[in-house]
Amino acid sequence: MVALTSVTPHSSSSYLQSKLYPNPPFISYSNSVNENSTCCIAINPLKSSTRRRLTIRSAATKPAKTPAEEDWKTKRELLLEKRVRSVDVKEALRLQQENNFVILDVRPEAEFKEAHPPGAINVQIYRLIKEWTAWDIARRAAFAFFGIFAGTEENPEFMQDVESKLDKSSKIIVACSSGGTMKPTQNLPEGQQSRSLIAAYLLVLNGYSNVFHLEGGLYQWFKQDLPVESEE
Repeated sequence: MVALTSVTPHSSSSYLQSKLYPNPPFISYSNSVNENSTCCIAINPLKSSTRRRLTIRSAATKPAKTPAEEDWKTKRELLLEKRVRSVDVKEALRLQQENNFVILDVRPEAEFKEAHPPGAINVQIYRLIKEWTAWDIARRAAFAFFGIFAGTEENPEFMQDVESKLDKSSKIIVACSSGGTMKPTQNLPEGQQSRSLIAAYLLVLNGYSNVFHLEGGLYQWFKQDLPVESEE
């Protein structure tokens, strides 16, 4: 399978969003290039000053779809079925202090070291892109188009790392920067996906039964001046 990556549109406002929001840009893929074609990257600005399109063609094979790449509707249905509950930051702190809950921080390691709730465990669900295959070069170029020069990819060792630190009976509150939500709103009838909700989905998919989700994310934790520690 060969991938065509497209990101459209791109304007100054979408650029700012990509810088402000912690989740990487969503990129759509389709298999439309012959496997034997030459790998090339093309950036084609449209005539409009407010809209540009990036097209990357690569002879690299796109890896098979992983559970984390399932569509949000599928993830949300399972989270609701497994009764994954969202809690605000003060409730999370109480559960941590009184009921032996563990906060699983799935942000990148550098962010975790800068500041995190005391006693939290870090297993990053996304990591910096490590390889230099044609597929990875294409993804790096897509991130660079948005001004992001430290592109990330799904951490293939995420569940292995979690299982080495937390057994299946552990009581876990999964946290990321923004939190996301499963609650429907007028503008978001199915809520909004986030790194912590993707992580919660992977946990319940792999047999963890006591999984909670931090509503509002660690942004709210820091904003409300709850206890924080850092690592040198």
